[in-house]
Amino acid sequence: MCGRFTNEMTWSELHALYKLSDELFPVAPHNMQPRYNIAPTQDVDFVHLDKAGNMELDRGRWWLVPFFAKELPKAAMFNARIETVDTSGAFREGFKSRRCLIPADGYFEWTTNEDDGKKDPWLLQLPDGEGFSFAGIWARNDNLGVTSCTIITAPAVPEIEQIHTRMPVIIGPDTYERWLSGEDQGTDAKALLLGAQIDSQLEFHRVGREVNNSRYDGTDTKKPLINSL
Repeated sequence: MCGRFTNEMTWSELHALYKLSDELFPVAPHNMQPRYNIAPTQDVDFVHLDKAGNMELDRGRWWLVPFFAKELPKAAMFNARIETVDTSGAFREGFKSRRCLIPADGYFEWTTNEDDGKKDPWLLQLPDGEGFSFAGIWARNDNLGVTSCTIITAPAVPEIEQIHTRMPVIIGPDTYERWLSGEDQGTDAKALLLGAQIDSQLEFHRVGREVNNSRYDGTDTKKPLINSL
């Protein structure tokens, strides 16, 4: 799963990662601030294709609200399992035609401490904290006036399964446009994501338990604990 992540990317880094049009996005569309502990239901940036096929930066709730929903979903909708994303009523339309990329530079998972039974948070990130993209889907619910998104998850690769049995699907830039275009559908789209994922490149270390509180957004959330694995 992926229930918390970080994003300290600057506008110039975001602009470069997605090759955003200088004409369409000459400046940041909102006041971007570094975020150290992003939690479900908060607003996040995401990228999708506009009608002309250009990368478009959007913003919405990280907890999918399907286009047909009559109220905000109470069931957890911040992750979509790759095994069922193309058949689930809540996700299948988005997987077919409303795909997105969600920028981040790290995410948290938890293990249970054998000594006290409490949860220990771990930060997973690419070398040097490089920015990356979760593969996701998005929706627009006009009745509720809500734009939203969710992150696709898959079984963990061997390199990180000691931390968690599942992982958010992180794909490399060379696959961004193909994923967003919808060129691949159904099982082909799933194969595209799994073949393009770069989660095996992730590094990880323990961080302080302050992260366990979703309201904590201190600048030290990425700081390694001494003597972590």
